[in-house]
Amino acid sequence: MSRTPASALYWRILGINGLIFAVGTAALAVGPVTVSSPILLRELPVLAIGLAVMMAANALLLRASLAPLGALTALMARMSSLRSGDRLAKGGNGDLFHLVDQFNAMLDRLEAERSTSTALVLDAQEAERSRIAQELHDEIGQALTVVLLELKSVVNRAPEEVAEELRGVQESVRSSLDEVRRVARRLRPGVLDDLGLSSALTALAAEFSGTGGPRITRRVQAGLEGLGPDAELVIYRIAQEGLTNVWRHSGARNAELSLTRDADGRVVLRVVDDGSGPPTEVGSGIHGMQERAMLIGAQLTIGPADGGGTEVTLVVPPPGDRRG
Repeated sequence: MSRTPASALYWRILGINGLIFAVGTAALAVGPVTVSSPILLRELPVLAIGLAVMMAANALLLRASLAPLGALTALMARMSSLRSGDRLAKGGNGDLFHLVDQFNAMLDRLEAERSTSTALVLDAQEAERSRIAQELHDEIGQALTVVLLELKSVVNRAPEEVAEELRGVQESVRSSLDEVRRVARRLRPGVLDDLGLSSALTALAAEFSGTGGPRITRRVQAGLEGLGPDAELVIYRIAQEGLTNVWRHSGARNAELSLTRDADGRVVLRVVDDGSGPPTEVGSGIHGMQERAMLIGAQLTIGPADGGGTEVTLVVPPPGDRRG
């Protein structure tokens, strides 16, 4: 029969107990200690000390042998579906090394499958965003443009008392057309594909600053090439979601969007505001940000900012150091 982790653990515990009993028996056989029948009171302390020594030795050996189970339990308790790279150390685990290896291999498989499924879902989501943005631009946008041109022609021929009302309708249609274009740009940022990440983030900050919300200060470092299209899209989407949360929920007056490269070659995105502080519950927006960060092996933290408010930080490692 093949040796399984369960049988290995069984034989290890049996061997430890057998060793302790054998040592105790040998000590009793060759030592000066004798046990009378009936037992004398002066012999009880000797037997008690021998039993205590055997139990202490057994406890120490078992604790060393079962230590990987404690580490395994702790890892299972802190595991998160959106955290990767947490593994058990493989060395010094005795008969449980096979269990540790299998557990680490299981985590590798689960993370690989999760990354694949998340990538498929996000790719499908981006494709749907592109399709909707295209339809908004080509169909609704063009239809509203035609309505504007027709209204202009009608206004030029209408009596003055009617023309004033038509001009109001014309402004409403123009506002609707601008809103449709803004929605289309948010769904699929064409500037990201055409001009790159730095220009796209600058345009994003300017767009939020022009909506009547918090004043956005942007600090985007130029020359951040080599990230790859996936990482650039993740950075953009997390910046977009972070600014959306600032605009909708924080009550902030000021916010800062920054993208820099640190001394270790990592690209760091920060969205900081002076609003009401971090959310108490993780909603779908934050969950989506975490999934996107996991997809490129980046580290996302959301916590309180210095002086109040919320700070969202995304640290993207260099391409060669990414997991996912």
